[in-house]
Amino acid sequence: MDSTRNIAVALSEMARQQPETVAIRCPSGRDAQGRRRWDRCLTYAELDRRSDAIARGLLACGFARGERCALMVRPGPELFALMFALFKAGIVPVLIDPGIGRRALGQCLAEAAPSGFIGIPLAHAARLLLGWARASVRRTVTVGRIAPWGGLRLDQVEAMGRERRDPLCIGDADDLAAILFTSGSTGPPKGVCYRHRHFRAQVDMLREAFGIEPGGVDLPTFPPFALFDPALGLTSVIPDMDPTRPAKADPAGLVEAIERHGIVQMFGSPALLDVLGRHGVAHGVKLSSLRRVTSAGAPVRFDIVARMQRILPPEARIWTPYGATECLPVAVIEGRELAETRIATEAGAGTCVGRPLARNLVRLIAITDAPIADWSETRPVAPGEVGEITVTGPSTTDRYHNRPDADAAAKIRERLPDGTVRIVHRMGDLGWLDDHGRLWFCGRKAQRVETAEGTLHTEQVEPVFNRHPAVRRCALVGVGTRPNQRPVLVVEPEGRPGRRERARLTAALFELGRQHAHTRRIRDILFHPALPVDIRHNAKIDREHLAAWAARRLRR
Repeated sequence: MDSTRNIAVALSEMARQQPETVAIRCPSGRDAQGRRRWDRCLTYAELDRRSDAIARGLLACGFARGERCALMVRPGPELFALMFALFKAGIVPVLIDPGIGRRALGQCLAEAAPSGFIGIPLAHAARLLLGWARASVRRTVTVGRIAPWGGLRLDQVEAMGRERRDPLCIGDADDLAAILFTSGSTGPPKGVCYRHRHFRAQVDMLREAFGIEPGGVDLPTFPPFALFDPALGLTSVIPDMDPTRPAKADPAGLVEAIERHGIVQMFGSPALLDVLGRHGVAHGVKLSSLRRVTSAGAPVRFDIVARMQRILPPEARIWTPYGATECLPVAVIEGRELAETRIATEAGAGTCVGRPLARNLVRLIAITDAPIADWSETRPVAPGEVGEITVTGPSTTDRYHNRPDADAAAKIRERLPDGTVRIVHRMGDLGWLDDHGRLWFCGRKAQRVETAEGTLHTEQVEPVFNRHPAVRRCALVGVGTRPNQRPVLVVEPEGRPGRRERARLTAALFELGRQHAHTRRIRDILFHPALPVDIRHNAKIDREHLAAWAARRLRR
């Protein structure tokens, strides 16, 4: 793939190679017998033509190359066509996870200050009612049949562009392609600035890491990942689910989609794979077409991988790539190798996330919360020592939108011997490298617990206790201020144990903790009915919220 050009060129290349291949297939209700219909489809040729027409129509109605445009459209043919149309026109889409809440969403839009707003009627109604981006939005497009608030409908924009021949995909790889907001699971959401070269690098790295070839059928349960499919030559089958609540997905509906369309690969958050695996094992499901499953968003527990392996064919692979919105993928590990690391993880080593991809340079530096302006100010850690994970590579983004404070906290400039400067991203995660070159994730830097007896890291503590079959999951939190925090383990049990069962479980957990020097420091165990999790993957535990909850409980 030519890395010097607009990412949308990849779609046009695939449209020439496989014009009649279905690019996207979406559910469209149910038939008379109650079965799902899947007749909302676009071939690669149709997607390329529609995105060309929409791109030219947007330019014709006043949108300009380089301007920012908020995009709030449900997963489906319109989202795919619009995303690639914006790329082709050189208009910068602003993508914000709708599940972050109305207030945070409004703050993100105010920060991004888009001059355009393209959305479904509900998004426009919320924009007007809540005043989202009121000071900046000047042009609007509605994806729907009505637009009582003015502006144009998408069908009108597309019709305007069909007869035009404006040149598209102008510019180069360094042009700003999109602004993608983080989920805000450990702080306020931040707009990550993606250049076209970052997207092109991601496509190449994903293809190389997982052996992806054009012609496969993908079930992407996380919409942003679906947008890679046209560049990879895959058919996207959009599942009938709420993408903001993967833990609530209907597993029977997922199985139906996989079996009906011969799904070869799928992406699912750990929470979604947990639901699917439990259902599959309970009902004797065998997903014979699946060859590749990827899961990210949080460490994937061994029991989740084991259940998925039971319902997949022997040759299938489960991959857990490590990365972040700012840099993806960084490292990757396959389920079988992950299983081999289980004993070490459950003894407190952390979670192995695999070997860094060949194009990435991963280095560990001494832990500090202070900004680091230049790489010469960093201090490397000794082999095997826990440090902050940093990465630089072709998919490493170099800045946030309008957030100099975040740039200072996460970006380091490194001058190379030839005089050029590259950006090193601080992942905000802690880890260590083993003798095999594998990276072990120990937890978020912001969530480390500093006690008078030393520092505890979440991913070196929680797996010790997650071993117990009565524990669904648990979280280490610190109560008080560093360096004299009180470590507390908050446990979400399986089922609803009574007082006696909780007492027995507490005793058993303390016994597990006494087996390792670092977990002997845990002297407080609390029970919580359902640990709060992030809105994007329903997998990252909100330990900041839990720490405040634990502090209140301990004061009683």
